Amino acid sequence: MRAVLQRVTRARVRVDGEVVGAIGAGLLVYVGVAQGDTPAQAEWLARRIAELRLFPDGTAEGARSLERSLVDTGGAALVISQFTLLADTRKGRRPSFFAAAAPEVAAPLVDAVAAALSAQGIEVASGRFGAHMLVDSENDGPVTITLDSDG
Repeated sequence: MRAVLQRVTRARVRVDGEVVGAIGAGLLVYVGVAQGDTPAQAEWLARRIAELRLFPDGTAEGARSLERSLVDTGGAALVISQFTLLADTRKGRRPSFFAAAAPEVAAPLVDAVAAALSAQGIEVASGRFGAHMLVDSENDGPVTITLDSDG
């Protein structure tokens, strides 16, 4: 399982012109599910997302350091499925998505990440699995981090 986290001041996702998920300050979380990923990996990923220190502590000295987590700040998470995170671009000019899990496997695992974040007291909004989504965000920093559940 792979995730790309972007610290944002706000983010929203639209499907067919309708806003289906929106947050204020927090993390925009793109989640890609690989073949063989498990619910245990979804739990691990959610815990890392919630506890990773990606926010300054609010002091002048802390403005340059990352001292607080999503849990510490009370920030929100916008979770969006993105199978393209599993693209293999090593050969040719067209990416291969062979490593991505089938939709019937991936959708429940993306939902499990969102549910595990919510269980930790984090406000969670989501995109719509399998839909063409338009994502609008304002990056803060910018801070962008990639997480992989397999190491």
